[in-house]
Amino acid sequence: MWMTISERRFAITLSDNAAARAFAAQLPLTLDMSELNGNEKHAELPRALPAKASRPGTIRNGDLMLYGTDTLVVFYSTFDSSYSYTRLGRVDDPAGLAEALGRRSARVSFTRK
Repeated sequence: MWMTISERRFAITLSDNAAARAFAAQLPLTLDMSELNGNEKHAELPRALPAKASRPGTIRNGDLMLYGTDTLVVFYSTFDSSYSYTRLGRVDDPAGLAEALGRRSARVSFTRK
């Protein structure tokens, strides 16, 4: 699948789980994602997904996660975290992701092609 921010397009490989399949079923999807903590963008999804959260320990630049059952999170920094998430996928090459997302809210589109 693809994630587009302004003119930048990033390939995403989805995880092999029920939450990722349910997320893909909602595509195409455009979200206004809010900034949080200088390391992530988040937005509420139109429909809840089946969650199976666990603590990843280290969050990586490019991780696409589900917080709770209906909050999509795109991480653009690598750091340690004690929070629990359901993994949805990962940006294949996150180089330039932080710059594309910027420091404020961002409109992000998710598509199959």
